[in-house]
Amino acid sequence: MPLEPRTADFPRIRGAVTFYQVASVITGVLLLLLCAEMLLKYAGGLELELGGTRGFLAFVPAGTVAAVNLSTGILIVHGWFYVVYLFSDFRLWSLMRWPFGRFLLIALGGIVPFLSFFLEVRITREVKDYLADREAVAASETDPVEAHR
Repeated sequence: MPLEPRTADFPRIRGAVTFYQVASVITGVLLLLLCAEMLLKYAGGLELELGGTRGFLAFVPAGTVAAVNLSTGILIVHGWFYVVYLFSDFRLWSLMRWPFGRFLLIALGGIVPFLSFFLEVRITREVKDYLADREAVAASETDPVEAHR
């Protein structure tokens, strides 16, 4: 029989799922930006420059960035935010007491384009439904009016 979350952890689980939702969306958007940047750089030969001689924001040929290289910035920000995403995944996974494979599946959401968006909806719905069901069962077991009917 698999372990189930403790009732005392339900408030922490709600916080963890909210944190996971936010981290999932931000990581997904950053991953899509990273994919677009990689396509521009390697297929189009362009990089994104901020504050250079060609204007506030401009695409310049790869290797000629003279100001702030936003292409590299997107790469770095996604990498660090993926660590935050993994932490949110670990926190939710450990509170829900899921098998390790579930942790790995959710972790893939930060490296497979669009997967974080699908998983965010699915995981959030699953966790919230689980909590609602467990709370309904607990309420019916402790409701003295229901016990006398």
